[in-house]
Amino acid sequence: MTTVDTIFCKSLPVLMKYSDREERTTPIQICLEMHLIMSPLHRKELVVRFTDQSDVFFLHSLRLGEDDFQSLKVQQGLLVDFSAFPQKFIDLLELCLQEEHKDNPKFILHLVFDTKCTACLQVIETNPFKHLTHLALKLLPGTDTDIKNYLADCLKNLKAQNVQLKDRLDSTEVDLQKRLHQTQEALAARTCELDKLKSEWVTKTDELSTKYSQEVTSERERSFETQSNYQQRYEREKRELEQAHVKIVKQLEARLHELESINKELTDRKYKSESTIRELKSCLGSLEEEHHRTKQETQALRKENTALDCNNHEQDKQLGQLRTRVAVLEQEVKDKEQVLTKSSDLLGAEQGQKRKFEEELEHKQHQISKMESSIKSMSAELIKGNEIIKKLQGEIKTYHGKLKLRNQITTEQDKLLSEKEEQLVKLRREMDGTKEELRQRDNEKNTLTKSLESTMLKLEESKQLLKTNENAQF
Repeated sequence: MTTVDTIFCKSLPVLMKYSDREERTTPIQICLEMHLIMSPLHRKELVVRFTDQSDVFFLHSLRLGEDDFQSLKVQQGLLVDFSAFPQKFIDLLELCLQEEHKDNPKFILHLVFDTKCTACLQVIETNPFKHLTHLALKLLPGTDTDIKNYLADCLKNLKAQNVQLKDRLDSTEVDLQKRLHQTQEALAARTCELDKLKSEWVTKTDELSTKYSQEVTSERERSFETQSNYQQRYEREKRELEQAHVKIVKQLEARLHELESINKELTDRKYKSESTIRELKSCLGSLEEEHHRTKQETQALRKENTALDCNNHEQDKQLGQLRTRVAVLEQEVKDKEQVLTKSSDLLGAEQGQKRKFEEELEHKQHQISKMESSIKSMSAELIKGNEIIKKLQGEIKTYHGKLKLRNQITTEQDKLLSEKEEQLVKLRREMDGTKEELRQRDNEKNTLTKSLESTMLKLEESKQLLKTNENAQF
């Protein structure tokens, strides 16, 4: 009794090398099977089978037992046991499969044929230095019995695939018939809806076009009448306001001319007062300088007086010795006292003159304050005139606001007209959208018809394919 376990079965590109023909790369189906043989002895065998889908008579295989593997291991210097060898061999095949689509693959498979029809499978790693052979296995060509068994397996697989295809074809046919029935029902329903929409659309478009055309004409007439009335009223009020504005402007210009003359007169008086004040300030400055000079002289005389007192005190001490000189000095003291009294009199006169100048300065400042109060009153009158001008400007602004309000009313009328026109355009767009929807329904109907036809063609092709498969079986 033998148990078969398929551990790898894939198609890989193999470089076929012949002694009498050119090399070629062909996709080869590589199958690895692990056979567990129970009798007469319990043992394992690795079966490697190479087949070509394009050539059913191409069959090369290898049966590798544990004893054969030991000799292979010694010959090629392998480092794995028999139990791990199948997986390592599969890993090498997977590396060749990964490098399949590269321009310069790193791992490749070579199948070298000799004259005795035996083949040697080589797993080669390429590098710039050399081609390194990782594994080399000798494959024997299949005998007639092996080829017959392989062909019987292929026929068995084809029959199983044929049965699966037949079942799929039957289920597909039933599904397509159901879809055809549903499509026909949907097509009939959509056709009824389309006819109904066409009739509704025609009636609705006629009603809306008549209704909105009447509304637009009546609204235009009404707006034209309102606009003409507002225009006449606007022209009349505009003339009245222009006349009132001209009159007010003339009055303001006369008042402004009068105020300008008063302002000019006050300015002249202000300049004259300022010149008088400057002259008085210069006089006051000269008097203050003269007073300061007199004060310095008085201080100097006082210092001399103190010095004389000191000398007198010294002379009193030396009175007995200097009597003759005392008389002379007393006479000099009297003279100095007379000068001092004269200086004090002059100082009193200077102070009186200073007080007089201060009184005149106060009088001039009082006159300046009066002039400043008159200038303030004139500036207040100017401010009042400016307020009157601002008030007139505000009245002009209100007049312009009224004009803006009338313009807004006319623009609102224009907006109302434009809204009516937009509604009409919107209805036209809805009509166009309905037309587009009808066209889409027609397109859906055409696509459903085309899909139905293609489904019928596929059904016919499937039936023909089924008949050919049945004939091939017989």
